[in-house]
Amino acid sequence: MFLPDRVRTPSTSQFAVRVAVLSGIALALFSVIFFRLWYLQVLSGDRYLEEAQNNRVREIQVQAPRGEILDRHGDVLVDNRTALALQVQADELPAEREQRERVLRRVADLAGMSLEQVRKEIREQTKELPASPVTLKREVDYPLVYYLQEHQAELPGVSVERVFVRRYEQGTLGAHIFGYVSEVSAEQLEEPRYQDLIPGDLVGQTGLEYEYDHLLRGQNGATRVQVDATGSPQGQALSSQDAVAGNNLRTTLDTGVQAAGEAALSQFGGLPGAFVAMDVQDGEILGLGSYPTFDPAIFTRPSLSPALYERLSSEESGAPLSNRAIQGLYPTGSTFKPITAVASLEEGLITPETPVDDPGSITVGGIEFKNAGDVANGTITLPTALKVSSDVFFYKLGLEADDADGLPIQSWAENLGLGSATGIDLPAEGDGLIPTPEWRNELYEDGDTDRPWSVGDSINLAVGQGDLQANPLQMAVAYSAIANGGNIVRPHLAQMIEDPAGRVVQEFDPAPRGSVTIEERYRQAILDGLHAAAMEPGGTSYPVFGGFPVDIAGKTGTAERGLYEEDQSWYVALAPYPDPKVVVAVTIEEGGFGADAAAPAASQILGAYFDKPNASGTAPEEVASDQAYD
Repeated sequence: MFLPDRVRTPSTSQFAVRVAVLSGIALALFSVIFFRLWYLQVLSGDRYLEEAQNNRVREIQVQAPRGEILDRHGDVLVDNRTALALQVQADELPAEREQRERVLRRVADLAGMSLEQVRKEIREQTKELPASPVTLKREVDYPLVYYLQEHQAELPGVSVERVFVRRYEQGTLGAHIFGYVSEVSAEQLEEPRYQDLIPGDLVGQTGLEYEYDHLLRGQNGATRVQVDATGSPQGQALSSQDAVAGNNLRTTLDTGVQAAGEAALSQFGGLPGAFVAMDVQDGEILGLGSYPTFDPAIFTRPSLSPALYERLSSEESGAPLSNRAIQGLYPTGSTFKPITAVASLEEGLITPETPVDDPGSITVGGIEFKNAGDVANGTITLPTALKVSSDVFFYKLGLEADDADGLPIQSWAENLGLGSATGIDLPAEGDGLIPTPEWRNELYEDGDTDRPWSVGDSINLAVGQGDLQANPLQMAVAYSAIANGGNIVRPHLAQMIEDPAGRVVQEFDPAPRGSVTIEERYRQAILDGLHAAAMEPGGTSYPVFGGFPVDIAGKTGTAERGLYEEDQSWYVALAPYPDPKVVVAVTIEEGGFGADAAAPAASQILGAYFDKPNASGTAPEEVASDQAYD
């Protein structure tokens, strides 16, 4: 049966609509594809061509040599040497997983590392610079070089290359000053000062290497080479950017003074100690050392074992990494007496001519305070009190200061630079402590000490005992202020920055941190007393300096270290007298009386400074029996 034509018409109309819609969609899709192809081929063709070409180009980093560190005369103290480094070019490793793992296992064995350590180094270093080689180990031996040459086909992407590492021309000399260099850590890479670095770069970690790292480091170069599908270089380099060597740092150090100081510290049976030699006018450091010391060359290794680092940091081994010259926290004993003298004179507690009776002891609050050796000095004035180091004289000044308005001794100690960092251009400097009633009473209220402040604390402070904490550098700054008329110098080790060609880029002449006014006759009375202490019979250090070829002014100190430790030996010297140019501060932990250890060490340092290395400060035998007890 056939349907009429009027029944089939709607069906034909719907079909036509569908065809039209599908045609429109097809046209739209074609247009999109056409315009996308036009965009890729015409508008972006050059860019994609460049990227395709770059895929066949490798950028190889060229390490920059680090700048040298020199002494004040231009002699090299720290420079560079080349070393062999085991490296892996990650994109040259086999693509097949099993072969790649086999190569990495062999590399791990060669490097003395675990497979996971090797993977981690490759992952971290290639993240920042994918085409650069990954350094796994430095200081490899030549047998490894020969082995790799023989087995290169089995170890694709593995090679030994020459790199720069630090060389210390004088061995351990100045180790605490220079510090050491090692690879930048992941944590450091997050810091702004290291924002341009990548894993594997070397940076200063301590000492001058850290303080002036941005100047010493230099700028790495790069070479771009074309490679084939296997990663092998093809033809000549496409471009090259030369590495820029770091600037050189000329220091204020006198190598002779530095060597004499370190040698002096090492001769007391392994007792820890420190020294500073400094220009009293401008704060230039001529020598600074701490004992025990360490060999900075060990940090040229890629890593240190935890056991070795623990030994370098442990108190049981003397904490060789600690710089006692700027980080030590010690009572100073009688070397503090000139500070007490300045405070007492300027605050009107005494004059240089004020007579004070010293019967050998005084009793305050039922406690007897005695002179060392139970010596009674009779009626004396300030210069004589400094000469013989009368404790009773200064005990009485501490007693008067306790009754005075304000805190004259504490205030003057702080004005002279104690109790705060000196600002030397070395990291991790300690602040020290000038104890006050407020400080101790707060500790007492918090339950951190057994008693509040008492008059005995003022008496002890006057002679550098009790809770006082200072280091040799702070004492050198305080004595310099007395010697130069009141300037609180800013100690510094950097003298100038020179470019690799020797041209001066920057000079360092830091202004004083501040100044105090010390009346000239007061200053001279103190210096006279210190001169008599060193150069006149009966002086506390006359047995050491009585025969020294240059007049000096100096003060011994013997600081108590508790019931179970020997006293700490101190000496601070100003030379030459009467117009000092250099200050030397020495301390020897558990060294006993100041004249027993620290003063002889200071004598050796001053001998080097005055270019009299064979000079002996020992007094003539017939008068050396005048025993000094401080």
